[in-house]
Amino acid sequence: MRTTSVGVFKVATTGPGDVSGLMAMIGSGAIDPKSILAILGKTEGNGGVNDFTREYAVAALCTALAPKLGLTPEAVEQRIAFVMSGGTEGVLSPHLTVFTRSEADGRPAGLSGKRLSIGMAHTRDFLPEELGRSAQITETSKAVKAAMTDAGILEPADVHFVQIKCPLLTSERVAAANARGNKVVTTSSYSSMAYSRGASALGVAVALGEIGPDVRDEDVLRRYDLFSNVASTSSGIELMHNVVIVLGNSELSVSEFEIGHAVMKDAIDSAAVMSALTSVGLAIAPQTSAGRALVNIFAKAEASPDGSVRGFRHTMLEDTDISSTRHARAAVGGLIAGLAGTGAVYVSGGAEHQGPAGGGPVAAIARLSD
Repeated sequence: MRTTSVGVFKVATTGPGDVSGLMAMIGSGAIDPKSILAILGKTEGNGGVNDFTREYAVAALCTALAPKLGLTPEAVEQRIAFVMSGGTEGVLSPHLTVFTRSEADGRPAGLSGKRLSIGMAHTRDFLPEELGRSAQITETSKAVKAAMTDAGILEPADVHFVQIKCPLLTSERVAAANARGNKVVTTSSYSSMAYSRGASALGVAVALGEIGPDVRDEDVLRRYDLFSNVASTSSGIELMHNVVIVLGNSELSVSEFEIGHAVMKDAIDSAAVMSALTSVGLAIAPQTSAGRALVNIFAKAEASPDGSVRGFRHTMLEDTDISSTRHARAAVGGLIAGLAGTGAVYVSGGAEHQGPAGGGPVAAIARLSD
């Protein structure tokens, strides 16, 4: 199998259409645009069905990168995996995390340990009536395994974060299913985001052996004892397939980065965040220690479905003014920012089957200087 070199770059943005930071890094030679494999971003939209900052950000990036790659903007979107997560409530700061990958001439003899590797795969397009159901689980599981192979990751234990962009239902998509005589899992676009995220997360869990393969349609959003410890899924209106990005450590990588993870049991689980940091040799802010520096933290957040956190009632699910996902992002974002020393962290809302109910996975990437 090939040896790869993976790079990770965090770029601040002044708005969803701001590509100046990325273009400056390309112009300086810090980033080779031809090596960009994936871009994960936080945008300042509402994170809901009508959050067009995500599509706007992707369009701006594709338009800017097209001449650098000699492609059309549409072709750029097919070549690079774009995952934009809307919602930067509280102290969360809009930014991009750019992942690059290039071929390497073998592994230096003095390089020790497994290093960060990244792989990507796509599912087939789904029919609207397949979203949130076993078809999405099965196809996602296949794509996760394909992305692991693409990353050169052989063992599930070496997978520390699986980011997925998945579809949602619109009124037009519901109507198309009805016209074929089929029923969708829900007619609510907002609810469909949760179903799609949940089924995708279960697909990750099946692929990595975290749960058994016999997951039924009725388990989605009901069997919360079934979950993945590393899945992070985000719904969007701009696609009808799943984009799967696997992040882990591999002996086939010569990257100067390493990734580790932990699982938050609830929205105030600071111990899990510190565990994720220590898994890559870091302490709480300031992180730079022993030749290592924090690059970014990635986490999922949701309001616990039983309406309480450690025995005390919360009102996130009862607020008719602000979505519970926005409350959760702000709460978890603030917690992580305080421990990381920066609000430029990737916290995504809606953690259905992504970690235990009310919690979620948290992963940290560190740069190593050895």
